[in-house]
Amino acid sequence: MPEPPPPRAPVPYPLVLVLLPPSETKSDGGAGAPLDLAGLAMPQLTAVRDKLVTELIELAKDPDATRKALALGKGADVEIARNAALRTSPTRPALERYTGVLYDALDAKAFSKAQREKAYARLGIGSALFGAIRAGDPIPAYRLSGGSKLPGLPTLSALWRDCLPEALVAEAAGELVIDLRSGTYQQLGRVPGAVTANVLTEHPDGSRTVVSHFNKHHKGLLARALVMTRADPTDIKGVARVAEKSGLRTEIASPTELLILT
Repeated sequence: MPEPPPPRAPVPYPLVLVLLPPSETKSDGGAGAPLDLAGLAMPQLTAVRDKLVTELIELAKDPDATRKALALGKGADVEIARNAALRTSPTRPALERYTGVLYDALDAKAFSKAQREKAYARLGIGSALFGAIRAGDPIPAYRLSGGSKLPGLPTLSALWRDCLPEALVAEAAGELVIDLRSGTYQQLGRVPGAVTANVLTEHPDGSRTVVSHFNKHHKGLLARALVMTRADPTDIKGVARVAEKSGLRTEIASPTELLILT
């Protein structure tokens, strides 16, 4: 009887960590077990995560207070119910939970199995509630923005600044970090030396402006290119090459700042 084949070696993905921003909009439902904070990436963040989850659940008991703290409109009953059920509602991978312009451009639904595994290995997502997570981490739907201030607690920036930067540096472990988070989420925990990307619309007169919609869309396209590429980017020049080959027009503004021009 022939011997069984040896176990398949792990796929040698290039050392890259791409940090995406979260989105206000999130998909419903999921088939995963309820939230397991200790099972998320960067478990050193568990204490702050647990504090925030507990506070959001308690706050949800007072809809008016929740609307005020989270800047929600009167028709936000669904958002409040999501927060009330944070510990009991089903989960799904973060890559499927977040929706909106950036995630539409990323188009993870079209990934093959191998591409999805690569996305889980390469993509992280900033979060006001969780600090930062990996794209494959199972999370429930929730509502908490980076600029929110929960009653009786310090600002989110103050809560995360003592643990998130160190956790992100440890998670990167020498990898090239490409930080596509918005400024609000970068302020929760910065990664020294990370490559950032800014999207500018170039007008016929040569002037350049920032437009929010194009910013999110093109960052999603860049993230997709970094998942799909077979290249091994190790610096900003490598990131620019990947972007250009995917059809994006780029300009290197500094050793850590990439411009995407539309």
